Amino acid sequence: MDNLSKAIVLRSEGKLTESNEILQALAKDDPKSAEINYQCAWSFDVLGKEAEAVPYYEKALQLGLNDEDALGATIGLGSTYRTLGRYKKSKAVFESGLARFPENNALKTFYAMTLYNVGEHVEAMEILLACLVQTTNDPDIKSYERAISFYSDKLDKTW
Repeated sequence: MDNLSKAIVLRSEGKLTESNEILQALAKDDPKSAEINYQCAWSFDVLGKEAEAVPYYEKALQLGLNDEDALGATIGLGSTYRTLGRYKKSKAVFESGLARFPENNALKTFYAMTLYNVGEHVEAMEILLACLVQTTNDPDIKSYERAISFYSDKLDKTW
């Protein structure tokens, strides 16, 4: 098993510090690997060291990732910016991600959280309500799907 695979397995086993140490060494040895930079960013995130994850996420996205990893890195970077209070950067990352992955509901949900943080509550609620009715299997919500969809962009309107 190579060191990258070993680090990923260690992370899945909850050995977060050990995994992170291996990934940092790999990133130092191979700084042009998008995958290693992404995995290293992820390893800092799960340790609660969001600020240290940022440059690795940025580099991974700049170097280019496959679609699955690009989506994960976009959500990771945007969410990390949000938790650090860097809301404008978070919003920009999510908007860029939505241009590439417009149907991804996880991305939309994290974007809605950022919209809340920047005071765009109406748009945030509209996105969340649309995600809710499109993805739920809850029969109580499904029975009101038309009404929820109708009101999702009319929350401030009274009749």
